[in-house]
Amino acid sequence: MSDGTTAATPDLDARLEKHRVELTGYCYRMLGSSFEAEDAVQDTLVRAWRSYDRFEGRSSLRSWLYRIATNVCLDMLTAGNKRARPMDLTESTPLAQAALSPRPDHTWLEPMPDARVLPAGDDPAEAVVARESVRLAFMAALQQLPPKQRAVLILREVLAWKASEVAELLGTSVASVNSALQRARATLAERDDRGAGAAVSDPLDEEQQKLLERYVRAFEGYDMTALTALLHEDAVMTMPPFDLWLTGPADITGFMTTLGASCAGSRLLPVRANGLPAFAHYKPDPDKGGFSPWAVQILETSDGRITGFHCFLDAQRWFPLFGLPLHLDGEADQVEERG
Repeated sequence: MSDGTTAATPDLDARLEKHRVELTGYCYRMLGSSFEAEDAVQDTLVRAWRSYDRFEGRSSLRSWLYRIATNVCLDMLTAGNKRARPMDLTESTPLAQAALSPRPDHTWLEPMPDARVLPAGDDPAEAVVARESVRLAFMAALQQLPPKQRAVLILREVLAWKASEVAELLGTSVASVNSALQRARATLAERDDRGAGAAVSDPLDEEQQKLLERYVRAFEGYDMTALTALLHEDAVMTMPPFDLWLTGPADITGFMTTLGASCAGSRLLPVRANGLPAFAHYKPDPDKGGFSPWAVQILETSDGRITGFHCFLDAQRWFPLFGLPLHLDGEADQVEERG
């Protein structure tokens, strides 16, 4: 690229690129979509490149990029679409009434590989906040906020910007920023979000690791008795793009042995998504042999049980995003953790 840049900035590409992951995390929290977030960051970096000759250094390059990214996201959010989870849109469906009704892609909160949104850092406290702020329950809560309140909350609470810095970025007053933050906090406090209390350490502690190992054995063996023992009594199962969601071990395992019976004999590969334990789910492929991609599963856990079991089924979109193969020849255990 050469649009509007000067010969004095031959390293501009590298300087911009080093902010990509944190900007993607910011745009993902703003937009709730992995693909829209990456588009927004690309647009941000292109705009920065083209206008760099007008960047006068009155703020840091990082602050300037966040200002551009915020404007890009606010423009994208003018349509007013709020991405959601199935439980944000409908009531839980009893198994006897279960029907698979898809909704358009733009309806849904989307999964995201950790590596694309969580920068490597030396501060453990910052890392915890970053992971918690991309978890599905928190992301769903963010989507309920008006766009500018969303930006204020993310910048102040997640990224720890000062009120004066946020005011400068948004072109408003410190009082307005503080008021927006107070309203955003009040809105989030009113929500009773499933999964919001999930506590997952990084790396996983011994109890959490054993829970996941038991889950993999139960799922791959399609052992509903073993799976029931791992599910919390109020566990939730979702399957975007379908708006159906189920509550409780009986309905979840009942679904898996009826409408979901073709998943018997599947393989699970560990991935890292939304700061939570996750798996790439491959189903047996009766035509080619081996296994074909079916879903990215994200698990919410608490007190040694699984509380949320979220299956994102559009595998042809999600598996390339996570760098996953689109076919397994039965060597699932030899593929490294992705995301």
